[in-house]
Amino acid sequence: MQSDMSELELALARLKAGELVAIPTETVYGLAADAANLDAVARIFALKGRPADHPVIVHIASSQQLNDWALGIPADAWKLADAFWPGPLTLILRRQPHVLDAITGGQDTVGLRAPSHPLTHELLKRFGGGLAAPSANRFGHVSPTRAQHVRDEFGADCPLVLDGGPCEVGVESTIVSLIHEQPTLLRPGGITREAIEALLGKSLTHHTDSGTAKIRTSGLLDSHYSPRTHLVTGEYAHLQPAITQARANGEKLAILSFGPWAGDAATSAIHEMPDNPSEYARLIYDKLRQIDRQGYTIIFLQLPPATPGWLAVNDRLRRAAHTRI
Repeated sequence: MQSDMSELELALARLKAGELVAIPTETVYGLAADAANLDAVARIFALKGRPADHPVIVHIASSQQLNDWALGIPADAWKLADAFWPGPLTLILRRQPHVLDAITGGQDTVGLRAPSHPLTHELLKRFGGGLAAPSANRFGHVSPTRAQHVRDEFGADCPLVLDGGPCEVGVESTIVSLIHEQPTLLRPGGITREAIEALLGKSLTHHTDSGTAKIRTSGLLDSHYSPRTHLVTGEYAHLQPAITQARANGEKLAILSFGPWAGDAATSAIHEMPDNPSEYARLIYDKLRQIDRQGYTIIFLQLPPATPGWLAVNDRLRRAAHTRI
């Protein structure tokens, strides 16, 4: 459901007054504050329970604002912004001196992106500056992809939520660092590695391949995006014995299967997930949140294929899992 114009104006007024507003993007809902207001940014960290040295991404209306936040911008950054903005791509660049340390975690880099959701795009155009906007959830929990998720997450502490409907992408933005000659993929997301490499005409280093990433940025912690319910992930052959044992122990089980579940479904709730990575990404956080509310003690998740098209989904599932078999 689109918020009406009065809600947009109210959100704008609150942001300018240094308050927080939950905003829709094509990826997940963000908890937004004026990125140039130190007290406002501090409110994000306090409400989320986010570590002070964990940087946040600055959301802007378009590439016309890049120079306001970054310096020494390389040609590759302009190419990527022209091709994929507005959209689910974050660029890591050298920061302008005035950018708050609270935004960057004290680093000399800043993450920037221009979201494509029409409601937030209009908000950003009217706001004129940048909005710090990590996901609108308690730190480490499943990201919200619906306005109600935000309300459920924060309860009585919930700020104004602009309801822009369900998020189309469903997982967080792709993050690419452009501070060295060789671009580095820090986090896979809605823009694929292959699309970026095709545009730039060069290969991306992946920080997990090289082990050389020194940049702290959103979503790189080993444990992140986790449901409250204990989540166990693995391939079918590895999960089935663990499921049998959990049943014997009297656990209340939910199973997220990749396609039809081949095993015994007795005493378990089976949720068949799509075999399309884009559709899977759009649904997974909502599904985990649904199961969290239903009193299960363990979620068993059958992993999708470890192929390039599933890179972003598998990245999130690896970090969300409490146990990996």
